[in-house]
Amino acid sequence: MSRVLYLAHRIPYPPNKGDKIRSYNTIRHLALNHEVDLICLADDRRDLKHRKELSALCRKVAVLPLNTLKAKVNGVCSFLKGATISERYFYRRRFQRIFNAWTRETPYDAVICFSSPMAQYLLEDDFIATKGGSMRLIMDFCDVDSDKWVQYAGKTKFPLNALYKNEGLRLLRYEQKIHRMFDRSIFVSDHEASLFKELSKDEERIFVVPNGVDSDYFSEHERDVSEPNGKPTLMFAGAMDYYANVDGVRWFCHDILPEVRRGHPDIVFNIVGSNPLPTVTELSAMDDVHVTGFVKDIRPYYQEADVCVIPLRIARGVQNKVLEAMAMGKTVVTTPAAIQGIQVTHGKHVLVADSPKGFSETILSLMDDPERRVALGQAARACVQRDYSWNRNVSKLMDIALH
Repeated sequence: MSRVLYLAHRIPYPPNKGDKIRSYNTIRHLALNHEVDLICLADDRRDLKHRKELSALCRKVAVLPLNTLKAKVNGVCSFLKGATISERYFYRRRFQRIFNAWTRETPYDAVICFSSPMAQYLLEDDFIATKGGSMRLIMDFCDVDSDKWVQYAGKTKFPLNALYKNEGLRLLRYEQKIHRMFDRSIFVSDHEASLFKELSKDEERIFVVPNGVDSDYFSEHERDVSEPNGKPTLMFAGAMDYYANVDGVRWFCHDILPEVRRGHPDIVFNIVGSNPLPTVTELSAMDDVHVTGFVKDIRPYYQEADVCVIPLRIARGVQNKVLEAMAMGKTVVTTPAAIQGIQVTHGKHVLVADSPKGFSETILSLMDDPERRVALGQAARACVQRDYSWNRNVSKLMDIALH
């Protein structure tokens, strides 16, 4: 049984947003065959109570609260000194002390860093030179974060666009440094891996480990599509304090939904996800647009939805919201950006649209064709059951890490 130390910038429980879904399921499946120790940060003090759920999986767990105000100040100071915001935002001396103590006490077979800011804890005190040689060092970048900041720059105005562009360029240099010093670099999709190879001018030791989905948990009970199901319903799911999600639902509500309602005036749009910003909650002033905030169980909302929409104009990696909707047997209408990391075919597993006109016309055609919705949903579920199993993908991760 191998011993693994897992470092995460955000507590992996509850698994209610993209990065936490990946880290939690990685740990959950690692723990089936390996001893796992976890050090992580919690930027919401309410999450500290979830330590017990992680202790049931891990041998040792350290969850450290992150003061977000202090973290922001540290990030700005770091940026003014020529480094990245991201590094110092997620730095805590106590985290470093625990990491140093645990790596002295335990001869880990592998250290897995989830997200690039976690790598800084291995770069101090000559750890890699003195200890790293006896441990496999794995960097799970997940996405190419540096390119995400560059994308943000293209969607904003001065001075934010200048800040975002600089952060992206600095973060790329940091990502390249990490890649040179670690044994393996992991990405969530072929698209992200190829992008990093292109940006870093390096093709060595770069691997792909996709996300998965629990298709037993996300499973819709069959129902007769000929029976009325109340008002026709559309749904979007995601953390609603995340820029790309906020941009997507606002674009949908202002540019797409009015056209859909020309054909179906009674259509409902549910925006389901935690921490909605004011720019999201204000959308609930529109007729039949519902902003739920945090929900304990998202599955009833999926079951109610006739179509799941993914109107993301900025997207990185693999969108868990797409995999979950597919596992629920839902028809998905998505932008090309949101499925870059998922092996699906337009017209077979999902429907793709990249303009307000394309989105609205696709949705309207589906509302009048329930049999097609069922066929697409069945094909989508079969796809994720075949290709997106967490158990298989985490086994692949450990094969990469240890061999």
